[in-house]
Order: sequence, then C-alpha cells, then structure tokens
Amino acid sequence: MSELPRNIPVSTDMTDARWLRSSYSTGANNCVETARPPAGPWAGLLAVRDSKNPAGPALLFSPGSWTAFTAGVHRG
Repeated sequence: MSELPRNIPVSTDMTDARWLRSSYSTGANNCVETARPPAGPWAGLLAVRDSKNPAGPALLFSPGSWTAFTAGVHRG
C-alpha cells in the first residue's frame, strides 16, 4: 500500500480544482482556500492553500484528518 501524498508543490497543478474561501473571509487575502481535487492521485483528499499565494503549495488532508483538525480549532 502506497503512502498518501502530503502536499502538492504547486497548487496550480490541480487544473480542475475549484478553490473556495470561507464565508468568514474579510476579502483581504488573509485566509486559506480549500478544494476537493476531482481526479488523479489527489482525488478524495482535501487540498488547502494560502490565499495570498494561489500558485504556491497546497497541503493535503484526508477527510478524517481535516474533520479532526477543524474540531480541534473549534475547541480552542
């Protein structure tokens, strides 16, 4: 079994991804964007990138890891 990728060096490699920002974003480019890669080796994972650097790297999370991360953020 191969290990899941942890990041994408250049997030623009995900040409068919639709990047979304939180509705809490102020529009000042100080947030993160998320996308669900539609196909390829990243399908089924959640990609997260810095909105200030849309051509930069993206981190990849499994659905369970992202849920655990956001739950921890909400708990403080």
